[in-house]
Amino acid sequence: MENRVQERLEEIKKDGYVLDFSIVFNHAFENYKKIAVYGALIIFVFFVLITIIASIGLIAFFGATALLDFFKPENLKPEVLGFEMLLILSGVSILISSLLSPFPAALIKMAQCAENDEEFHVASMFKFYKAPYFVELFVATFIVAFVSSVISLLLNYFEIPFVNVMFTVFISLYTLLMIPLIIFGKLSAVESIKASALIVSKQPLIILALAVVGYIATLVGFIGCCVGIFFTIPFMYSLYYALYSEIVGFPTKNDNSPLQNIN
Repeated sequence: MENRVQERLEEIKKDGYVLDFSIVFNHAFENYKKIAVYGALIIFVFFVLITIIASIGLIAFFGATALLDFFKPENLKPEVLGFEMLLILSGVSILISSLLSPFPAALIKMAQCAENDEEFHVASMFKFYKAPYFVELFVATFIVAFVSSVISLLLNYFEIPFVNVMFTVFISLYTLLMIPLIIFGKLSAVESIKASALIVSKQPLIILALAVVGYIATLVGFIGCCVGIFFTIPFMYSLYYALYSEIVGFPTKNDNSPLQNIN
């Protein structure tokens, strides 16, 4: 499997690839219909659990009164927080997103299971906390989040928000396939970041258009009903899976690669 993925990446680097917007979108949507309800329930349950755990931890550490005072809108302005506090908050955010990186990986895996009519249990959400996945997912997410946060803080410090927004979009776009490349392609953290950037660079406009449509589709759930966001979020993970499937692909049953099994 690893050799096949490397060969495919070399082909992409040399010759590029053809990507049809409608084919990828239809693939993602058909897959999404299979995971929408189950995916929404899992996301909701884990969101509630993480919120409860985080709230208990913060209250135990800071106290309820201090915490409520800190989260007042007027106290969350950058000029009130100060640069040092922004650094601390960024560090906490980077650490949390890195520790939780196996969850989006599991949701992408759910999309693959749905397409192949395979069972996906709640316990499968913790699949990527195991070796060799967790370390690579953690490191890849940490690198991207760290670089993004540092540059974002500097751009905010120099008060150029437009450039900050463009940079955030750029980073998000070019690392869009990072997680699928780790869990399906068995690439390391650094390899997955480089490979994702390579793939996106060959068809940036189409992939950007798909990402924008996916983002808008996700927001529809938030606009229509706050709870609805849990039912639309799975579409983005279905889209990530569809993109990987259409661009990199998976071994067929007749593929004699020594690492055919990607489960």
